[in-house]
Amino acid sequence: MLPFVKAIREKAQEYPQRIVFPEGVEERILMATRKLTSDNIAIPILIGPEKTIKRNAEKFGIHIDFSKVEIHDPATSKKTKEFAKAFYELRKSKGITEEDAAKAMQDINYFGTMMVHTDEVDGMVSGTTFSTADTIRPALQIIKTKKAFHKVSGVFFMVLEGRLLLFADCAITIDPNSHELKEIAIDTAETAKRFGIEPRIAMLSFSTGGSASHPNVSKVREAVKMVQYERPDILVEGEMQVDAALVPDVCERKFPSSKLKGDANVLIFPNLEAGNIAYKLVERLAGAKAIGPILQGMKKPVNDLSRGCSYKDIVNVTAFTVCEAQELDYNNLKLF
Repeated sequence: MLPFVKAIREKAQEYPQRIVFPEGVEERILMATRKLTSDNIAIPILIGPEKTIKRNAEKFGIHIDFSKVEIHDPATSKKTKEFAKAFYELRKSKGITEEDAAKAMQDINYFGTMMVHTDEVDGMVSGTTFSTADTIRPALQIIKTKKAFHKVSGVFFMVLEGRLLLFADCAITIDPNSHELKEIAIDTAETAKRFGIEPRIAMLSFSTGGSASHPNVSKVREAVKMVQYERPDILVEGEMQVDAALVPDVCERKFPSSKLKGDANVLIFPNLEAGNIAYKLVERLAGAKAIGPILQGMKKPVNDLSRGCSYKDIVNVTAFTVCEAQELDYNNLKLF
């Protein structure tokens, strides 16, 4: 196992948290549940019909100690009416009816999110069969962001042989403006610090240091200035091409005044298209372990999964989610 991933799992094992999995009947979730319980990484809470969950575990040959797992079925749970009432109170000003709220609580992602909101659980992991939008929509409506009008973004920890990089935003904001890019960069810097990484941020573009003139380049350049103004404690540079950000010799030629010197560890992409394509290329062609997306900016930890994820990916994202929940439990102390 890679050292960084091992460290995250070990940190999670120190104080396992209650993590809900809305897709409790899904094979990969069940395989992850076995690993999470056997290694004492988390306390899994599965959503779905108990008979179906246990039948699927048997069908797939997954031996789970169900004495270490909770199962909740929205169709029969005593919590469903309670959650519907609370959800109605939260959203009635937006036009939702009591009937709408009752219907929403039959949706496994809404039910799981209400478990997080009411502190029944410490975090949520979903997305093996859902789009990112379906996963985070309930969280945005119920849990909401840490600050008003703050954007949520998604960061991937890209673990390569001998190198660890953070990629953002690879999951949420399709075409961020300069203010949103600034927020993404600052949030990712804070995420890096929470996991013991000193951020060295490159704001990426197809231009390096003014080599091209275009509104897309100006957007990145403006974001860099805003980060530097708001957070002078953060090392951030741009706009720059990715080879200048990562290769010292190239950086010396293209950006000789750079303080990063081709050694960036946080890459902020100009839009979702670039970020999403980049992380999947690096994962599939360079053999990187892509952990995420870890959602940034939420009041409580709710994390998404790629629909192409493996059960090991689920275990890793869950370990990160546990660590985030630990931080809240420790009154915002640093994780490392």
